[in-house]
Amino acid sequence: MGVPHDPGLPLKLEAGQVCSNGEVAPVPPSPLVREAMRRARLLSDRHARRLGMDRRDFLVSSMGMATALWALAACSSEDSASRGEEPGGSFDVPEDAMVDADAALEVLGDDQPVIDVQTHLLEYPDDYEGPGLGVLFPYGEVCGEANPSDCFTIERWQEELFDRSDTTVAVLSAISAVGEVDPLSAEVMDRARARVDELCGDGRVLVQGHAWPNVGPLEAALDAMRAEAERYPIVAWKTYTHVGGDRGFRLTDDLGNALLEEVARTGPPILCVHKGLVRGAADTPIGDPVLASPDDVGPAAADHPDVTIVVYHSGAEMEVVEGSYDPEGGGVDRLVRSLQDAGIEPGGNVYAELGWTWRAKMGDPDQAAHLLGKLLLAVGEDNLLWGTDSIWAGSPQDQIEAFRAFRISERLQEEHGYPALTDEVKHKILWRNAARLYGVDVYRQPCRPAAEAEGLRRDLGRRRGNRTFGPRTASAARRLFAAEHPWLRRGR
Repeated sequence: MGVPHDPGLPLKLEAGQVCSNGEVAPVPPSPLVREAMRRARLLSDRHARRLGMDRRDFLVSSMGMATALWALAACSSEDSASRGEEPGGSFDVPEDAMVDADAALEVLGDDQPVIDVQTHLLEYPDDYEGPGLGVLFPYGEVCGEANPSDCFTIERWQEELFDRSDTTVAVLSAISAVGEVDPLSAEVMDRARARVDELCGDGRVLVQGHAWPNVGPLEAALDAMRAEAERYPIVAWKTYTHVGGDRGFRLTDDLGNALLEEVARTGPPILCVHKGLVRGAADTPIGDPVLASPDDVGPAAADHPDVTIVVYHSGAEMEVVEGSYDPEGGGVDRLVRSLQDAGIEPGGNVYAELGWTWRAKMGDPDQAAHLLGKLLLAVGEDNLLWGTDSIWAGSPQDQIEAFRAFRISERLQEEHGYPALTDEVKHKILWRNAARLYGVDVYRQPCRPAAEAEGLRRDLGRRRGNRTFGPRTASAARRLFAAEHPWLRRGR
C-alpha cells in the first residue's frame, strides 16, 4: 500500500492523524476539534478551487495551515461565546492568509531559529530479528516504507525534523530502553549527529546521556554514566522516575539523590526528567502515575542547587483539563505547587519543557492559554523550553506555526496575571532559552538538504509532512511502550 494521495490537514488534529508517543493512549479529537477540522476541509476545497490549485498542493501549503488555524480559532470563539465568555486563547490568522501565501507566511513564518529540545528516533541493527515496531501497525504502512519500523530511522528523523520543518537545532533525547537492543543508544544518537553534521554543518544536533539509577546495581549505573560522558559529547542527562527494570524512584529518595549528585559531579549538570503523560485514558496507565508526578521536582531542586532540572512534558496529564491554577489540581498545577512550596522562584534551576504537551493542548486554545500562562508564571519566560517529542507526530512544523500564531487573551492576562505572548517571549521559548542553557551557537536558517537539492520553494509545501507515525490505539501504545522497554517482559 502506498502513501495515500490525501495528505491530511497540515494542522495534524484529524481523527486519522491522532497518535501516541508511546507514553499515553491516543486521545480522540474533541467535538470542537472535529467541527473545526470539518470546516477546514470545506474551506480548503473552496480556496483551492478559487486559486486554481490542486487540492493536495493547497493542503500542504502555508495557506492550508492558515485555513486550519483560522477554522480552529473561529470554532473556539463560538464555543466561548455560547458560554457567554471571551476566548482565553486564539490564533492570530487574518482571513486573507487563507488565500495569499505571502500573508500566510507573514503570520506563520519567522527568520528566527528553532531549537527542539526533545526529539527521538529508533534505529535497529541491520541483523536485528526482533519484532521492532512492526508489531504496532497491523493496518499497513504509515510512511510509504515496506517495513513500518523504517518510519522512525535516522534518515526519517532527519527528513521530518530538518527537511520538513523550521527546526534549526535538535536535541536527541534518550528513552529508557535498557534491554540488549537500544534503538536510541548513545551510539545511535552520535551517528545521527554525525549524519546531520555532514549535511548541514557542525552543531545542529545535541545528544543526551542515559541515566537509569533504578536499573541494576546503582554503582554500575553510575559507572555507565561516567563512561558515556567520556565517550560522547553529552549535553544533558535523561531519566524516567516512573519506570525501571527493578523499581521506580523519586528525585528525593536515595536513588534520586545519588543520581543528582552524580550529575553534578560528572557533568554536564543538567538532568532532564519525564514528568506527567502516563495515562491519556482513564484506565490505561503506562508506568507508575504516582512516581510520574512532578511533586518531587521542587524539593530536589532546592536540595541540589548546583543541578538544573528540566521537566519534560511539564507534568501535564491528558485527562486533566488545564484551567486557572488550582492548589489541589492535577496536570501542570502539580509542578507549580511543587516549585512554590519549595521556594523555587521563576528563573531558578528548574525549566519546563513543552514536548507533546503543546501538541496535545493546542487543539483547545483556552487550555493552551492556561497551560502556557501558568508555566510562564511558575518558571519564568527565561526557563520555558520548546520541545515536540518528534518523530511520533511526524514533522513538528504544524506545532511551530501554531505556536507562532498563538496568543493569550487580554482577559486571561488581566484575570490571572499571565504575560502576553510577545514575539520576544516566543523567541525565548523557541530558541533563546535552550541556546543559553546548552551554551550553543545557533544557526539562523533551517537546513533542508533534500528540499534544496530538489530546488523546491519553501511555500510550495511539497516537503511539508502532514502525516503522523506514532501508534493510534491504546493497545498499540502499550505495545510500543513494551517494545521500547523490553525489561517489562521480565517483570518489574
